[in-house]
Amino acid sequence: MLETSNNKELPAIPGKRYFTIGEVSDLCGVKAHVLRYWEQEFPDLKPMKRRGNRRYYQRQDVILIRQIRSLLHEQGYTINGARQKLAGEEAEDDSMQANQLSRQIITELENILKIFKDKT
Repeated sequence: MLETSNNKELPAIPGKRYFTIGEVSDLCGVKAHVLRYWEQEFPDLKPMKRRGNRRYYQRQDVILIRQIRSLLHEQGYTINGARQKLAGEEAEDDSMQANQLSRQIITELENILKIFKDKT
């Protein structure tokens, strides 16, 4: 995830629903042509496109762009390395959620089993 120490020079993300490419450029410290290039390189970065093929980014897109920027510019990853790192974090998040869910289900099943044993 993006650490706050790497984020000190970037402005806070306003509470808007959609951001233009110019706004995202200012918020993330990355030029617009770089954002368009990253869209091709990172499959998770998919801004909405409306009339005239204009891009509209959402908050999670801005956060992802800041993560990509941090990986490439501050941590020294290549584009392939950053792509793998982001894919690995998603897999780790999914794995942690699955483990947490399975532990919760096991606990609930044990409680149900205890209730049945107490009744018999």
